[in-house]
Amino acid sequence: MRPYLTRLVSAVIGATAAACVPLGETEVKAPGPLQPLTVAFIADQGPKEGAREVLQLIKAEGADLVLHQGDLDYRDDPRRWDDLITSMLGRDFPYFVSIGNHDVKFWYGRGGYQSKLRARLNRIPEATCRGDLGVRSSCTFGGLFFILSGAGTLPDRPDDPDHVAYIRDQLARTNAIWRFCSWHKNQRLMQTGWKGNSVGWGPYEACREGGAIIATAHNHAYSRTYLMDDFRTQSIASTSETMTIEKGRTFAFVSGLGGRPGHKQVRGGPWWAAVHSLDQGGNLGALFCTFFAKANPNQADCYFKDIDGNISDRFDLISNVMDRE
Repeated sequence: MRPYLTRLVSAVIGATAAACVPLGETEVKAPGPLQPLTVAFIADQGPKEGAREVLQLIKAEGADLVLHQGDLDYRDDPRRWDDLITSMLGRDFPYFVSIGNHDVKFWYGRGGYQSKLRARLNRIPEATCRGDLGVRSSCTFGGLFFILSGAGTLPDRPDDPDHVAYIRDQLARTNAIWRFCSWHKNQRLMQTGWKGNSVGWGPYEACREGGAIIATAHNHAYSRTYLMDDFRTQSIASTSETMTIEKGRTFAFVSGLGGRPGHKQVRGGPWWAAVHSLDQGGNLGALFCTFFAKANPNQADCYFKDIDGNISDRFDLISNVMDRE
C-alpha cells in the first residue's frame, strides 16, 4: 500500500471524481486535517539507468506522489515510459506531469502520454483533475492543489494570455493551503544554465500573486530562488531559509535532474539560494517536500537529495496564503 494511504486520517477525497471533469464547475476545496504528505519534484527524465536510479530514490524516500515538470523519455514512446513508472513505483502510484517540449509530438491521441496519465489518474480515487491534463489543468490530491501547465511549451511562445488567465482563475478559486504551478520551461534568469526566455513573466507573476510555489525544469540542474516579491525584477523578499509563502511572495525552483545528463552552471544572481549543477559536482536527484509537517498544516520541510545520498539544499516553508483572504 502506498505510504500516503497508510497515513491518511481523513476520508477519501473525491472518490467518484478521479477522471478529468469540465472546467469551472465547482470551487476546489482543501480537505480536513491530513498527516504528512511527501512530494517528489523531478523532470528531464529519459530512458536510461539514471532515470531508474532517481525513481528508486523516490521510492526509498517514501514519496507519496510525483510532480514531474516535463520531458519524459525523449523517445516518443508513451507505452515504454508508462511501463517504466509502473515497474518502479506501481501502476496506481500518483504521478502527475506537465507537458515538456520533448513530449509534444505524442502527447495527444490514443496511446499518447496524456492518455497514459489519464488512465493512471482513473486508478487514483483520492485525486481529482479537470481541464486539458498536463497542458491547462488543475488537480487536487490530499489537500494539495496544483496547476499542470504548458506555459511556454504548448503553444511555444511566452506570456500566452490563455495560460496566464487560466492560472489566475484557478488560483482565485482554490482555498488550499498549499498550491503549486508546474510547467517545464523557464525564463533566462530563472535557471542557471544556457536556456533562454520561453515562458514570459506573466505566468510567474500570476503564480506569485496567487501564493503558488513555482516548479520548473528544462535546465538539467537544481536551483532554488530565495523568497521573491517580484520575478520580473528579481526582487528578493527574504533570504531566510524558512520561507513564508503568502499571496505576493513565493519562490521558484528548477528540478531537472530526473535522469538525463546534467548541465553546467552558466549564470547566477543574488536571488539564488541554492544551485546544484555539474559545477558543484551535483548528480541526478529530486527535490522532496513534506507538507502538513510536524502536525502543522501550514508547515513543510524540503530538501534536495541526489542518488549518491548527498543533500545539497534544505529549507522550511510556512504557508500564510489564507491569511489575506
